[in-house]
Amino acid sequence: MKFTLGWLKEHLETDASLDAILDGLTKVGLEVEGVEDPSAKLGMFKVARVLTAAPHPQADKLQVLSVDVGGPEPLQVVCGAPNARAGLIGVLGQPGDYVPGLDVTLKIAAIRGVESRGMMCSMRELELGESHEGIIELPADAPIGTPFIDYAGLADPVIDVAITPNRQDCMGVRGIARDLAAAGLGTLKSLVIPTIKGSGDCPIAIETLDTDGCPAFFGRVVKGVVNGDSPDWMAKRLKAVGHRTISALVDITNYVMIDLGRPLHVYDLAKLSGPIVARKAKAGESVLALNGKSYALDETMTVIADANGVHDIGGIMGGEHSGATGATSDVLIECAYFTPEAIARTGQKLALTSDARTRFERGVDPDFLADGLAIATKLVTDICGGTATQAIEAGTPPSGGKALRYDPALTEKLAGLKVAPEKQRAILTSLGFGIDAVWNVSVPSWRRDIDGTADLVEEVVRITGIDEVPSTPLPRAEGVAKPTATPAQAIERKARRTAAARGLNEAVTWSFISEAEAKPFGGGEWSLANPISEDLKVMRPSLLPGLIGAARRNADRGADSIRLFEIGRRYLADRESLTLGLLLAGDKAPRDWRTGKAQPFDALDAKAEAIAILAAAGAPVDRLQVFEAVSAGVYHPGRSATLRLGPKTILAEFGELHPAAARAFDIDGTVIAGEIYLDAIPARRGGNDHIRVAYAPPPLQPVRRDFAFLVSADKPADDLLRAVRGADKVTIVDAKLFDIFTGTGVAEGEKSVAIEVTLQPADKSFTDADLTAISDKVVAAAAKAGARLRG
Repeated sequence: MKFTLGWLKEHLETDASLDAILDGLTKVGLEVEGVEDPSAKLGMFKVARVLTAAPHPQADKLQVLSVDVGGPEPLQVVCGAPNARAGLIGVLGQPGDYVPGLDVTLKIAAIRGVESRGMMCSMRELELGESHEGIIELPADAPIGTPFIDYAGLADPVIDVAITPNRQDCMGVRGIARDLAAAGLGTLKSLVIPTIKGSGDCPIAIETLDTDGCPAFFGRVVKGVVNGDSPDWMAKRLKAVGHRTISALVDITNYVMIDLGRPLHVYDLAKLSGPIVARKAKAGESVLALNGKSYALDETMTVIADANGVHDIGGIMGGEHSGATGATSDVLIECAYFTPEAIARTGQKLALTSDARTRFERGVDPDFLADGLAIATKLVTDICGGTATQAIEAGTPPSGGKALRYDPALTEKLAGLKVAPEKQRAILTSLGFGIDAVWNVSVPSWRRDIDGTADLVEEVVRITGIDEVPSTPLPRAEGVAKPTATPAQAIERKARRTAAARGLNEAVTWSFISEAEAKPFGGGEWSLANPISEDLKVMRPSLLPGLIGAARRNADRGADSIRLFEIGRRYLADRESLTLGLLLAGDKAPRDWRTGKAQPFDALDAKAEAIAILAAAGAPVDRLQVFEAVSAGVYHPGRSATLRLGPKTILAEFGELHPAAARAFDIDGTVIAGEIYLDAIPARRGGNDHIRVAYAPPPLQPVRRDFAFLVSADKPADDLLRAVRGADKVTIVDAKLFDIFTGTGVAEGEKSVAIEVTLQPADKSFTDADLTAISDKVVAAAAKAGARLRG
């Protein structure tokens, strides 16, 4: 919601500074998103007079101007505008000035050999309009040397505030002024409602046949209007807040909408046939809207139509056929109430947004139809002339107000803020609430969001100031606090902390992806009926699409080592799965001075990350088994695997991304990825005891022995490691692979696997006989796994 400071002061009598008003807006809950100060953009441009205009010696379409800008000497300016001439008063930009419409900072320059010390500007170059046929021409009495924005009345800051969906009353400048007045920043001016003495009956019948979608439809005709340009004061305000001026009639409706939060529409009466009615659309009907697009309608949508068909998508956008033009002489002003829920449904179905929809679906003041119509009629007759007829009021708007019984003690009870009852009465009264002697509160019709007494407490607190609420700690129970995190939350926290500690950067991506992105991962099982866009239509079956997209964006910006992870949910056919996704791309280490080459990531890097994170999350990593990857088409065959507990329980999947999958996401180079299924980690036996077991180091030093076995070349080394670990579960505490060899001395089709076995004595050191016996067990266990000791 944008408005200018001057526009605000049309409703608020105040001497407060701009900074004070900005602070006040934030304090009452209207967050200031930005302030545009025209002085910063146009403050350097000056009113200047062209003294002489001579042909450029080297260019037929250029002139050399001598320009008086109020200084001791005139400036020489080269200009190509066809209307540049001696005596013209325009707007001059000098060296050092920034021209917003050209995105150029002026400097002294030679143009075809002639020095130019500035630029005479057009409306488009100053971003004040679309006119670019020539430079700006000002009246003869414009004071030379005056800042242009002061002369033109453009030095009015534009304030942009974020309006939450519940504050429909602040979708107009007057509602914002009311809040500031209640906060003590001024006095709300009275709103003058004109009395319109209609001349004759309205020449067109008005009806509402759709009382659910349009309970009330008010309107009147104004005859004999002249639809020219808007007055300067109105055009300036509309342009300042980003509205394009169209014609006086259309601009009046936009002005009332922004000023008072009351959307209106005008029809060219000559283009209407028979009674104009609010009704449900019929199957097969369509309308060409004012945005130039045609929309197919259905029976759930409210439209404004006549005997010839639909003219308006009710409460959202008018039709192009019946819109007011420069030739319009008689106009019908529509002021209707549309049900918020019906507007929202229609807007979503048509994917059509507008300023009117934004207000109607939040809920406009149902008691302001007659007054809004009167204000609009007065503006039309004052600006465009004409004679107004009697108004027609078809239907009945819903009752806008309600009554509540309030207790001032609730403010302290619910919000912890003690506010004197009389101050509460003053706050609520200034916001438009009616209060009698026993605190029966009548809610104003423009406050649809007020539903109960807690809402009244909120009004008192926000106007008093949320920063006035004292910080009061909750009482702490005696004794040691008990953990509140669930086992799943504890696993998630440990996994996140470990991934970050290992140098991975956390990413947060959308849970929605496109169908094309979901396809390499088996497609999405859940699709949204009303997605934000087609690129956010499917609930992700994997975290990798989001991570790959993030990696591609980082790579496009020059990142040469990408390490990402994300914790979130995958959406499967029967459940949601808590998952940690990780991605490694680019170089693991920079180019080394000894080799001149960078070291890239490989699948074993992803395996190391997966095992470390699983260990931190409490998974029994000593019992993990490595199996072939199951996601065909996602990972590169032979360069990927899964980590499992037994053949069925998959805890993680990792590997090099399949080249086809990488091409589908338009990412270059080798990409290493993986997913850890946190919800598949088995629960710890004995519950989720959070007390750490006391550290008890072994009393004796461990003993390490190396073994080399010959096995079939296609046998996984993990099978042999598990067999060795199980040879003596009491004394063998670890077994690690440290070498694989093929070549001289090893038969073809076989490989030599070297394993370091760690033995831990308990209460006494091992004897030679003990070590021999354990070694025999290791060899025997390896033999059962298909391996023999290498000679």
